Order: sequence, then structure tokens, then C-alpha cells
Amino acid sequence: MEALILESPQMSDHAQAPTSLPTARFFVLIPSAGVGARALQPGAPALPKQYQLLCGQPLLLHTVQAFEALGDLISGLALVVAPQDDHVDALVRGRALQLLRCGGASRADSVRQGLQAWRQQAGGPGPDDWVLVHDAARCLIEPEQVRRLIAQCRDDAVGGLLALPLPDTLKSERDGRVAQTLERAGKWLAQTPQMFRLGALEQALRLAQAQGLAVTDEASAMEAQGLAPLLVAGSAQNFKVTYPQDFSLAQAVLSSRQTPPQDANA
Repeated sequence: MEALILESPQMSDHAQAPTSLPTARFFVLIPSAGVGARALQPGAPALPKQYQLLCGQPLLLHTVQAFEALGDLISGLALVVAPQDDHVDALVRGRALQLLRCGGASRADSVRQGLQAWRQQAGGPGPDDWVLVHDAARCLIEPEQVRRLIAQCRDDAVGGLLALPLPDTLKSERDGRVAQTLERAGKWLAQTPQMFRLGALEQALRLAQAQGLAVTDEASAMEAQGLAPLLVAGSAQNFKVTYPQDFSLAQAVLSSRQTPPQDANA
């Protein structure tokens, strides 16, 4: 998923979901069915980017470990992979997560099919449970960011997503040249996780498919139904590894987190 630019939400009365929803559990769904050819590193094995090594282990494993660190706050964790994926078994062996081999041609297909498959399994999420959908390639997500998202969205009528206010001047392009400078006030860069009730999200994705809408994240599917997701401040480090040079940056961030702080008095 490429980062979407979202307008700041102005939720009207007709755009709000019902407020009398029951308390529910929190589940995490990680779509990981893409190939990610743009991220292939020079000289690296021809593996999907989520299985490329980063600080000595597959990129996807860093993502999974961030959610495992949340412990009992998360009631379930699932990966949606392509049916023919033969790389994932070694990665998930011995881990308490659900493997859903139903990935589709697009992110929306993978999430919709993954939700449907997961809720049909024993112990899976129900329609009123919260599902946090997270990009497999956002391997720098930190548990505290997820906790903040849950804390701010758990009592919200709609749900929400991590996002960043747009920091840079924004241009539109025509034939490789600047066509216009756009107003950046009130615009945000969408990140993940994106957190919605399973039933509402599954319905929104199903309707988007029926309407032929090319939604690129879960929030845009909800927006298409007249809802305004909550924007929760994320982190610039929670970027999506998309291009080969992103691996070097992600490696530097991970290495800095593993380096103990220096004693100022030493």
C-alpha cells in the first residue's frame, strides 16, 4: 500500500456509526501476499521483500515480533499469504499465529478474503471485534504506537489509523513536470495499523469491490461508506519498505534501537 493523502476529517451527523457497540477484543491481520519487486536489493536472492533479510532475519519477522510484544492485549495475530507461498512456513513455525493462505491480487482482496476466512475459524474474531490491519513491510512499527492507536480508537464509533501530518510542500505532476503546488494544510500521510470493527470493515471492502472502487487501504473503504476514521499521530520511523534504499534506512533504525544508550558520565 502506498501512503494515501487524507483530508482532515470533519465528521457530520450522518457519517457517524452507531455509538452503542459492545466491548470487544483486538486482533491483528497482516496482509503479506505481495511480491514487492520494487524493493529487491542488488545481489539479494529473488525473494519477496517480506522475506529479504534485515538485521539478520526476514523483514516480516520484525513486523510479527512487534505485535507479539503486546502480549495479552492482542487476542489473535494472523498472516494472509499467497496460496503458493513456500517461504512462510519456516518463519511461523512454533509461533502462536494464524496462517491464512488466501491472499488475493490486491491488498483489498487479501484483507477481505483474510477477514472472511479468519472469522469462520474457531477462536477467530467476531463482527464486533476490532481488527488492526498492518502492512507487512512496515517493519519498524513499535508496540507503543499500537497501544496509542488502540487507546484512542477503542471507544470511537468508527475506528481510525496511524498517520502523519504532511510535512513537505506537495506538488501535482503532469508529464514529469510540476503542474501545481497543492495546499498541504489539513493533509496527512496514512500509515498502518488501521483499526476497525471486523463486521464494518468486511462490509466496506465487499461494497467497494461490488462498486468497482480501487481502495488502497482500509480507511478509504470506510470513507467510501460515508464514515470518517480518526487520525492518530504516528511516527516518521513507521515507513513502508518499498525501494532498495529503504532497507539501508530500516537497518540503521533497527540497529540504533539495539544499541544501548551511552552513559553521559562515562
